[in-house]
Amino acid sequence: MDARTFLGLNATHNPFRWILPVTQGICTPGGFLFGGCGLGAAITALEATTGRPLVWATAQYLSYARPPEVLDLDVIVSVAGHQVTQARVVGHVADREVITVNAALGRRHVEHDGTWAVMPEVPSPEECSRRQLRLPTDGNSLPDRLDIRMALGRNMAELSKSARPGEGMPDGRSALWAKMPDVLDMSSASLGILGDYVPFGIGQALGLPAGGNSLDNTLRMGQQVPTEWVLLDVRVHQVRNGFGHGDVHLWSQSGALLATASQSAIVRMWPDMAGSR
Repeated sequence: MDARTFLGLNATHNPFRWILPVTQGICTPGGFLFGGCGLGAAITALEATTGRPLVWATAQYLSYARPPEVLDLDVIVSVAGHQVTQARVVGHVADREVITVNAALGRRHVEHDGTWAVMPEVPSPEECSRRQLRLPTDGNSLPDRLDIRMALGRNMAELSKSARPGEGMPDGRSALWAKMPDVLDMSSASLGILGDYVPFGIGQALGLPAGGNSLDNTLRMGQQVPTEWVLLDVRVHQVRNGFGHGDVHLWSQSGALLATASQSAIVRMWPDMAGSR
């Protein structure tokens, strides 16, 4: 299965319009479209329409989409150069705009390259326990289709029961191992889905049962190599004035930097999490 099939994204007779039925399988346990799935769908539409691979894409989340709504994704190509295409996607339900994505696509052949970010040392996925969720699921939402393991940090219930609440990760850094069992390749669209985890890191950084709602998500592509698991290396830079800012390095198991995502989020303090899953 590829990311397009995983998301349920459909082409139309118009090559510049795609439709995404908002099903529970691409939604949060709260019942609204997961931001990373919206970005992943837009990336798929952009790459298929332009015929070029993604360089970067940035999504602005404007409103919620809930089942059984249908999200229309309109691709607008602003500039199509010899090597780079600049384009955007407007995602809307009827006349309500839900997501806007700006992107650059293309590939250039340059002799020199390198990676200077450093992958953290964490236990293997097999040594890590599954991440506990804040809300129970019905077995059909997006978290039920992912395998997420805690590599660095504490589960929400542990944060709620902490003897020293507020004592979070000193460097604002936490990590998750993530696998999409139904998806065979870690494409740019798949990485767009997995990159939406800065809100998870906010609670880890604060040492409190907290998270947030994404305002945006930017994905910058790196080296694409086959990998079963992706390490989500979450780095929260600052929480201030009710908003949190950070990024996520997405690493292959072999240590290749697949992509970098960055986000800002509205900070939410969750109620008592005793008994959470």
